[in-house]
Amino acid sequence: MTSFAHTARNATVGGLALVYTALTFGVATAPTPALASDGVYYRAELAQPVESKTEIVRGTAWTCKGTVCVARKSNSRPVVVCQRVAKELGDVKTFTVEGETIAEDKLAKCQGKAA
Repeated sequence: MTSFAHTARNATVGGLALVYTALTFGVATAPTPALASDGVYYRAELAQPVESKTEIVRGTAWTCKGTVCVARKSNSRPVVVCQRVAKELGDVKTFTVEGETIAEDKLAKCQGKAA
């Protein structure tokens, strides 16, 4: 009887560990909404229009139409994201993060015009 109780306890502990692992993995990998309304976290207005498309810039998917490109949040700093967009898609006139336009000095750095 002791052997059965020991086996049952081990199975229960193992089962709980699997459930916990599955739950924590699900939480860790579940997408988080960038903005509740439409998922847009970054918005870049370009100097020149690009053809409507989705472009992957260093792991971040940008959807562009005309001179406006939008994307969900990435793991990089906003200025770095802006620099990547400028390099891949062209000069950035304005860059917005969570609805807030970045400062002029950061925009200049984004465009490679700051020291």
